[in-house]
Amino acid sequence: MGIYYENLRPEEFRKRLSAAPIAYLPLGTLEWHGEHLPLGTDMIIPRGFFSILAERIGGIVLPPLFIGPDRNTLIDGKEYIGMDTAATPAVQLDGSAYWIEDDLFKSLLHSILKQLKRAGFKVVVAHGHGPSTGIFMKNSQAWENEFSLRLLHCYGEGEGIQTDHAGKNETSLTMSFCPETVRIENLETDAFSKSMFNDNPPSTATPEHGKQVIDEQIKRMEALIREALASMPSPDHW
Repeated sequence: MGIYYENLRPEEFRKRLSAAPIAYLPLGTLEWHGEHLPLGTDMIIPRGFFSILAERIGGIVLPPLFIGPDRNTLIDGKEYIGMDTAATPAVQLDGSAYWIEDDLFKSLLHSILKQLKRAGFKVVVAHGHGPSTGIFMKNSQAWENEFSLRLLHCYGEGEGIQTDHAGKNETSLTMSFCPETVRIENLETDAFSKSMFNDNPPSTATPEHGKQVIDEQIKRMEALIREALASMPSPDHW
């Protein structure tokens, strides 16, 4: 039986939901992550991480979002988004095409949670792009009260999942989940990226480091999710 929502037939959905009513929502973007990483890094990492969790403890992985909030700055009448302003002067980074307003993203998440509650889920785990995860975290308590859901993210103890932007952490995780998309050699001619990652350089990333982070965080999240399920009225097998 599959773990991806879009691939499930109704009878498969019912069986998987009954076994573990957990929804995993990857909060992705289509965003510049240096010349060495794919534009979908913010989708690849949480989708890969959630896939392992779903195989291990159950639940269903939703299609990833590719839009999200971020800094939005007007300079001389031109709009710069997110990491565009990390450069001096600001520059529109190739490939970034994801930005929406905070309030619109908040409304989108609210609607998604309403539909997941309607479909029968009890726990929703959302993670990915930092500003997207931030809005999810900021509103989680109110949404838990409104929908009687348990809402979890993947920040916490240890190094964590996606704790930088295209630095050692995200590069190592992408190397582990989708190695064919990574081109570390591109850093040799990427002066902008080199200037950004002095404290956490992607040149030090390895797939082994990515796997270590994944293994640690899978154990941590498994415990949190099982605790969340146990705290809710549920069948004995949850």
